[in-house]
Amino acid sequence: MAAATDAYAFKASLIGAAQQFELTDDGLVWRIGPKSGLWPYATIAKVRLSFRPVSMQSQRFRTDLEDDSGARLRILSTTWQTVALMAPQNDAYRGFVLELHRRMQRAGSRAELIGGLPPAIHTAALVVVALVAAAMTGLLARAVATGSWPGALFIAGFAALFGWQIGGFIRRNRPRRYDFANVPKDLLP
Repeated sequence: MAAATDAYAFKASLIGAAQQFELTDDGLVWRIGPKSGLWPYATIAKVRLSFRPVSMQSQRFRTDLEDDSGARLRILSTTWQTVALMAPQNDAYRGFVLELHRRMQRAGSRAELIGGLPPAIHTAALVVVALVAAAMTGLLARAVATGSWPGALFIAGFAALFGWQIGGFIRRNRPRRYDFANVPKDLLP
């Protein structure tokens, strides 16, 4: 487990401004380019943790925050460093997110704590995965029936890779509620 971290910064894009967050006694202080603000911990209405891999970083995590007024902030576990390098910040991100939860709990927060994707998006993803699995099964059966063993092997290999990649995404992002004492470990690096 990572040590508590009171500050965290990342670049969401190569050309964008750095996003900086600090946990103070008064609340969450944020700076994104020329904009800044302070969210007292008790005014944070919603926290959503999710697993959001991208092509250059297969182990990227995301925290979405919403305050009482509906304003939103997004915190990513990776940062852009160069055109070809998006670096993970696993320990710093994990420590910051856990410390944010600890401070919100101490402030008496009644925030909605959510893990994974919204239920409708998760269900749609399950339907798409089922359709792809049915299509792959049909293609595999056709390849075997026609004796196309290289094709069958390719389809089986592709299905295994697809299942491993997408299966982990779907499993980690299953919709759920959690409490301050049980932050989902699979939604943190």
